[in-house]
Amino acid sequence: MRQHKQSPSARPKILYLVCAVALFSLLLFSIQSSFFNGSFYSDPRTSESIRELFQFQSTVQQCVANRGLGLTADIIDHCTLVLKYPEGTNSTWYNQQFKKFEPLEYTYDVCEAILLWEQYRNMTTVLTREYLDVRPGGWLDYAPLRIAQLGAKKCYNKTLCEEQLEILLPAKPPFHPRQFRTCAVVGNSGDLLKTEFGNEIDSHDAVFRDNEAPVNEKYAKYVGLKRDFRLVVRGSARNMVPILKGSDDEVLIIKSLTHREINTVIKTLPNPVYLFQGIVLRRGAKGTGMKSIELALSMCDIVDIYGFTVDPGYTEWTRYFSAPRKGHNPLQGRAYYQLLECLGVIRIHSPMRSMRRQDWSDVPSREMISQAHAAAWHLRKSSADKGGSKGQFGNCKVWGNVDPDKSGPISGSPDMSDVRKYSNYKKWEVMPLKSLRKEAQLHYKQMEGVSQYKMDGNKLDDLVCVRHSLKSAV
Repeated sequence: MRQHKQSPSARPKILYLVCAVALFSLLLFSIQSSFFNGSFYSDPRTSESIRELFQFQSTVQQCVANRGLGLTADIIDHCTLVLKYPEGTNSTWYNQQFKKFEPLEYTYDVCEAILLWEQYRNMTTVLTREYLDVRPGGWLDYAPLRIAQLGAKKCYNKTLCEEQLEILLPAKPPFHPRQFRTCAVVGNSGDLLKTEFGNEIDSHDAVFRDNEAPVNEKYAKYVGLKRDFRLVVRGSARNMVPILKGSDDEVLIIKSLTHREINTVIKTLPNPVYLFQGIVLRRGAKGTGMKSIELALSMCDIVDIYGFTVDPGYTEWTRYFSAPRKGHNPLQGRAYYQLLECLGVIRIHSPMRSMRRQDWSDVPSREMISQAHAAAWHLRKSSADKGGSKGQFGNCKVWGNVDPDKSGPISGSPDMSDVRKYSNYKKWEVMPLKSLRKEAQLHYKQMEGVSQYKMDGNKLDDLVCVRHSLKSAV
């Protein structure tokens, strides 16, 4: 076959084309490299923040590899991490909403997560009178959302809402950040029957439990006997008397709504009863257990969780005190709890781990977490308004002040007087600053006496902040 010779004029064109492609590739590589080394940004602090977050991601990745019970972590960029279950994990949980089985990998924004959970350490999670007073439209628009059977979408008459809420509405936060050093959050998983965590759970400064989970001698060696806080959904709240079984010290916190039937029961109880502040945030785990972790983190330095199954082969929801039932999506929830452990938010205790006494050395240190938090905060604020860090109150969108001489009544309506003579409301709601542990006092002063509340919604940067007096009375 006869070969065609290239014309001399065609060779330079091909050469120019090859050179152009090479130059474009170099330019693209340069742009990509500059994005990650920071030269693409005018602020040198931005490039440093990205480097710090990559280093933090590497530590989180190693933590998951060491502690993840088969899970692995892939780094996508300085904020994005993918947690994966091993191939062959039995994904039998069918999502009726999306008509598919649970996947075996989940993508998380670590920057968003660390900002959220570090913020939770400084937040108030109990609904208070001061929050409703300060929040725009608090009594008119928001309060009715927390009262079922009210028959009104707005409280044009504030007294109407006050009558329904005063029974469980403290004037100001009864619980404070750093109030306890160690806390145990006890879930209801059937895996607890594979353990004997009872004494260990009871050794914590405070113990949080969920709904109707029994606390008695039958299950004492598995779940302990100490009972300080119990978060209950509205359905369980109807059964408060049999749940408590004579425990007058246990604080009940209703997760969602109150109504007349619940209020009638509350009036017969000496136990403090409060309403959990409704917060809606997108995350990888749901349910009362997740809310209990939020509640504990707003009061405790160290949060240990028990009864939150993290077995990668987990296929059904079991409870230690009843038969298996349909519940929350297990694979996604377990992955998210594992992420939280490697962000230093919680510590998971599970029979799936052979070493019970763990040194937690592969979890990022508080210093590293603080640096990552500062880096994530800087990137967030720089991309939003180029304003950089605005300090510890940068997320406060609504401000209010409380007159120390007009703090309001202790929660509870007048017709509870006979029961309240023996109640423990006063123990929490009239508390001198000096009665708090040293770390809590120091935090209160560092926060300049400000209580931070999360507004409803999915934004991190919408807080209601109320400033109190720094005098002795909290």
